[in-house]
Amino acid sequence: MPPSTTVFRRRPVKRKAPRGFLKGVFKRQKPHLRLVSRGDLLVHLNCLLFVQRLAEESRTNACEKKCGIISKDHILAAAKVILKKSKG
Repeated sequence: MPPSTTVFRRRPVKRKAPRGFLKGVFKRQKPHLRLVSRGDLLVHLNCLLFVQRLAEESRTNACEKKCGIISKDHILAAAKVILKKSKG
């Protein structure tokens, strides 16, 4: 069977936070909540930092178990550790 000649195009990564979406979610969930003008950016940054910590912790879990692939179990174990640390 000949190799596939299909070329997949990568979508460009968005460099901006989805501010309208975040503001809409805040208004729907907590209509009485008043945020600072750039509070949605702080929430977006917090989410990005959490995902980065989750990726690092799950990678170390996979390396400890000598797995080449990060599985669902590694991510769940890492999430428990990170959430426990963030509670304080």
